[in-house]
Amino acid sequence: MIQPVVLCGGSGTRLWPLSRKSFPKQFVPIIDGKSLLALTLERVAQFCEPAAGGVMCVGADDHRFLIREAMSDAGVTGSIILEPCARNTAPAMAFAALSAPTPEQLMLFCPADHHIPDAAAFAAMVKSASSCAEQGTIVTFGVAPTFPSTAYGYIERGDAHADGCYGVKRFIEKPNSQFAQELLLQGQVYWNAGIFLCTAATLLAALGEHAPDILAQCRQAMAAPQSDGNFLRPAAAAVEACRSESIDYAVMERHRSVAVFPFHGSWSDVGSWGAMADMCPPDGHGNRIAGQGVAINARNTFIHAHYRRVVALGTDDLVIVDTPDALLVTVHSAAEQVKNVVAELEARGNPEAAFHRKVVRPWGSYDSIEEGQRFKVKRIIVNPSASLSLQKHYHRAEHWIIVKGTAEVTCGKEVFLLTENQSTYIPLGEVHRLHNPGKTPLEMIEVQSGSYLGEDDIVRLDDNYGRVVVPITDAKSSR
Repeated sequence: MIQPVVLCGGSGTRLWPLSRKSFPKQFVPIIDGKSLLALTLERVAQFCEPAAGGVMCVGADDHRFLIREAMSDAGVTGSIILEPCARNTAPAMAFAALSAPTPEQLMLFCPADHHIPDAAAFAAMVKSASSCAEQGTIVTFGVAPTFPSTAYGYIERGDAHADGCYGVKRFIEKPNSQFAQELLLQGQVYWNAGIFLCTAATLLAALGEHAPDILAQCRQAMAAPQSDGNFLRPAAAAVEACRSESIDYAVMERHRSVAVFPFHGSWSDVGSWGAMADMCPPDGHGNRIAGQGVAINARNTFIHAHYRRVVALGTDDLVIVDTPDALLVTVHSAAEQVKNVVAELEARGNPEAAFHRKVVRPWGSYDSIEEGQRFKVKRIIVNPSASLSLQKHYHRAEHWIIVKGTAEVTCGKEVFLLTENQSTYIPLGEVHRLHNPGKTPLEMIEVQSGSYLGEDDIVRLDDNYGRVVVPITDAKSSR
C-alpha cells in the first residue's frame, strides 16, 4: 500500500510569462487543457487506497483552492498540507511523513510539475522499487538520459541490487555542456527526477540523522496543526523558523542507505521554454508552434501563442511567448535565464512579475480587460453554485451585465435574479453579493467607476471559503 504525496510548491519562474508566482506552472493548463498538477494526480491515483488516506498534497496556503480544484478535476480525494511560507522539499516531505497513518507507511513523493505521459510504465517502476523501499532504503528514480542536458542534476549508479535498484555512487550537480557530454559517454548515470519512495519512518530517521534542526521544527509545527476540512495547517511560527533546504542537500547526498531505480520512459520537468518547445513536433525547418503562431521563412523558432495570431518572419533560433499582458522574446540559449527576468521585473515593481491579468479565485476567476482613469472593466466567471463574498466598497460603484448564465444578486435588502442581457447597478457603499445558482458557469461584465479601483477597496462581511473577514484598512487583494 503506497501513500502518494504530491509536492505542489515552486514558483515556476523559468516559464514566465506563462507561469507567475500567483499562478505557477503546475496549475497552468499546458497539456490538452490539463495542468501538470492534474496530470500528476491522475498518474498517482492508481496507488490510492482509502486506508492510506488518498492523495496527500503539500503546497502554499495562497494556492489552497487551486490545489483543491485540481484534486476535484482529477477525481481524487485526500488531504492538503498548507505551508505558510516556502521552505523547500525537506520540510515539505517531513510534514507529509509526520502525517502518515503509521511509521511503516510507504510514501511516494512526486513533484507536481513533471510530465510523464506513460502512466503504466511509471506505475510499474514504482511497484518494482517497493520491496527495496520497504527494507529501509530511500529509493530515488533516475531517468535514462537521451542527450547531454545541462538543466538536470545526475545520479551515478553503483552496484546492482537484486530487486532492480542500484546503489548510488554519487549525486552530480547540473554540469556544464562538456561535463554533461562526458557523463553521457561514461554511462552509468541518470537524470535526477526528484521522485522518492520510502517509508515514513525511514525518511524521519534520515532527517533526524542529517538535518535534526529541520525535523525538530517540523515536529513542532505538526504537533497541533489547524484542521479545516481537508486543509491541514502546520503552526506558522514553527514553519517560519525552519531552515529552507532541499531533500537532496539535507539527506540524499549524505545518507548511506540510498538506491536509484532506472526509468526508461518519457519524462520532463517542463522546467524551461526549451523543454516546453520539445513537447511540440517540429516542422521541416525546426520550428515548433503552440497555439496561433505562424512561422514564415523562419528556422528553429518556437512560438507559444494561445491568445492571438503571432507571426515570426525570417527569424532564427528564437523563443516567442505571448500572453495577454506580457511578451517574451529570447534566443534559445538564453531561455534558462528567464528567472533572472522575473527578478528584474520584481526589482522594478512591475506586477507582471507575479500576477496574471486573469486572476483565479475560489469561486471562479476575473480578467481585467480594460482600465483607465476612474474606470475598470472586468470579465468575471463564477462557477456553478459558487458565490463571491458579501461585501461593499467605499470608493467605487459597479455596473453588472450578464453575458451567459443566471445570476442571483444581493443588493442591500433586495435579492433578485438576472439572466442573459440583463444588468444592474451597485451603488457606492452598498452591501452586495453575486451568486451563481445554476449548473453552468456564469459569465458577467463588470464596469467599475470611482476615485479608487484597487482590489483592496473591499470590506468583506461574509465569505463561504473560510477567508478572513477584515475591515478595509487591513483588506487583502481578495474578493
